Amino acid sequence: MRLNTTINRYLLREMLTPSVLNMLFFTFVFLMTQILEITNLIVNYRISIFILIRMLAYSMPYFLVFVLPMSIMMGVLLTFLRLSNDREIMALKAGGVSILQLVPPIFVFCLVGSLLTAYISIYALPWGQLSLKKLTYQVAAQHFDVGLKPATFNDSFSGVTMYVSEFDRQTRLLKNVFIEDHRSEASGQTLIAPRGRLLRDPRKLTVQLRLYDGIIYQVDVDSRAVNTVHFARYDVNLDIQRTASQVTSQEEKDDIEMSLSELRDFLQNSPRNARYYLALIEYHKKFSMPFACFALGLLAIPLGVQTRLAKRSFGLALGLLAFLFYYLLLSAGLVFGEAGKYPPVVGMWVPNLVIGGIGLWLFVRTLHERPVSFDFLYRLNALLRRRKRC
Repeated sequence: MRLNTTINRYLLREMLTPSVLNMLFFTFVFLMTQILEITNLIVNYRISIFILIRMLAYSMPYFLVFVLPMSIMMGVLLTFLRLSNDREIMALKAGGVSILQLVPPIFVFCLVGSLLTAYISIYALPWGQLSLKKLTYQVAAQHFDVGLKPATFNDSFSGVTMYVSEFDRQTRLLKNVFIEDHRSEASGQTLIAPRGRLLRDPRKLTVQLRLYDGIIYQVDVDSRAVNTVHFARYDVNLDIQRTASQVTSQEEKDDIEMSLSELRDFLQNSPRNARYYLALIEYHKKFSMPFACFALGLLAIPLGVQTRLAKRSFGLALGLLAFLFYYLLLSAGLVFGEAGKYPPVVGMWVPNLVIGGIGLWLFVRTLHERPVSFDFLYRLNALLRRRKRC
């Protein structure tokens, strides 16, 4: 098979623009799903625009793992839809260029998308999620007085749960304070005070709660003893830096925040419980999502070449349905894999095999000039339009 570099460059250039536009559009759509959380941070914690931009940047890798394969597919699909609509596919065939000769630039394009997805999934995603967790924790702690709500349990600090019935933000006076402190594994203590004051030092990243006329209930786990202490004044110190370092330690990391080596170590040393299956799912997802670029890209070629699909609107809708089908298979794999119904490796790789198998079947039929009929979709579309008019 002789490669035509002019056609290859032409196809790569044609696929690049719609892929980038689709990536920007779908990233914006995914970010809009976080609008409620963003609004909560702006209203309750009054964060700056710079902090907000950092949070959005840290969230980007999570969305791009799904957006990049989808953008690759839509780029290939829209390119072949345009070529079919402008009769360029017919002209290429008349000039002796078969569909098979158009595969190398598609393969290169999908390979680039796969490598980018793999890099984001393996390196950028854990870094982004861990940085977002740390930044969110620091924002919540540094704006503790702003985010502290009366009559609500607050657990912004690891190991400490606090409840106050009233809080005056101007004087920073607290009323009816309840604090559960379990930062020490050997002992825990419960503090109850009718009043207190919130003191904060932003430079040292510390928060201090000064309580008055309260009671401390201390429980020693080893000796199984309980002590009661009355105090006139007692200071509870909360270290933001120490707490932030604790939540980003390996013991406190979620599966999505672990690097590839950390996931391997965890899988080797962990018992087969619910978290083990979650980690195994995350491990296989780091490899299955990059290969989705090839499966979806292969499916996009015959969908775009079909003569009946020359209308872009119909082809675009069919491409979105194909990705939705892929996402449903992936979601089913996540659910059943987490529950231990079948091995997570099956749940993470079956969507690629199914979509890739369908794409290969359609591609072979396209090579042999045996297009698949989508008449049932046209009839369904006509029926829906008829009902809409009625």
